[in-house]
Amino acid sequence: MADITNAQKKEIAGILYLQGNLTQQEIAEKVGVSRRTVGTWVTSGKWEEMKAGFTMTREQQIMNLQRQIAEINNIISDRPAGERFATPAEAATIAKLSAAIDKLEKDAGLKDLISSATRFLVWLRALDVNKAKEFGALWDQFIRSTL
Repeated sequence: MADITNAQKKEIAGILYLQGNLTQQEIAEKVGVSRRTVGTWVTSGKWEEMKAGFTMTREQQIMNLQRQIAEINNIISDRPAGERFATPAEAATIAKLSAAIDKLEKDAGLKDLISSATRFLVWLRALDVNKAKEFGALWDQFIRSTL
């Protein structure tokens, strides 16, 4: 990969990181940079957050949050009569979990956004490579701004 720019190497590394099960060292070897460089790209590009959103569906995230609320409710239900109410900490946790569920249900998941953009880029690339590059760069900025 000696004939490509660092920006292209970074883009390829990002794709490998998000879609593969490769270590940073393996990615570094494939694109021809150091492991430290890949690590810097992961941090500066927030790839870990992107990967988490990419690999876990919105439905899975919602189910995990609902299980946590159910667990708190079970703890409350197991208390003696007259003491079956949430502590301030439990109430705050339930409120935060409920808000997170609400947000996930209303917002498009990162995976959905990336999937749609990827399909659009494939379509656009067949029509106009330069526009696809321009859109890809803008889309990358948009995704980063949402994280």
